[in-house]
Amino acid sequence: MDPVPSPTHSGITLNVNGEKHALSVDHRTTLLDALRERLDLTGTKKGCDQGQCGACTVLVDGRRTVACLQFAVAAEGREITTIEGVAEGERLHPVQQAFLDLDGYQCGYCTPGQICSAIAVIEEHAAGWPSAATDDVRPEAGPPPLTPDEIRERMSGNLCRCGAYVAITQAVARAAVARTAPAAQTTADREAAA
Repeated sequence: MDPVPSPTHSGITLNVNGEKHALSVDHRTTLLDALRERLDLTGTKKGCDQGQCGACTVLVDGRRTVACLQFAVAAEGREITTIEGVAEGERLHPVQQAFLDLDGYQCGYCTPGQICSAIAVIEEHAAGWPSAATDDVRPEAGPPPLTPDEIRERMSGNLCRCGAYVAITQAVARAAVARTAPAAQTTADREAAA
């Protein structure tokens, strides 16, 4: 039974993976605990509970967020995507497929956070956001090449205790190429039809 709203509790609605969930939560409840304990979305993992390992990474309004440091009440009205919501039905997200194809996991504990982070990394890169590894950070320079160094720097907030970093880097690179492939295919199809 949910506690009655009080000075320490609030009624909130979380939009998670396209579904709205009404909850009454203690103001100190983290988004991670709300997802795992209240909504039974256990794909998001609790690792360090200090924002250091990235196992709890989810997407909030398309940006990666460590859910252990975000209060659930602060996520109200925002679009939250967990690992359970990245696939389209039975069709895996390109990042999920690349992790599967290239063995970008070993024990799998960090994999949900790695995948959510990788999805955001690819979008950040495509938008031209520089990283600490970017040589030319001027906006007119455009997105830097997505080299292994760029990927490693951008994914550095996600730890893998098994050490699958080489395969993770390869999977992110493959998924980034897959992101641009449909656009290239559409252009090629138009040119062929002309």
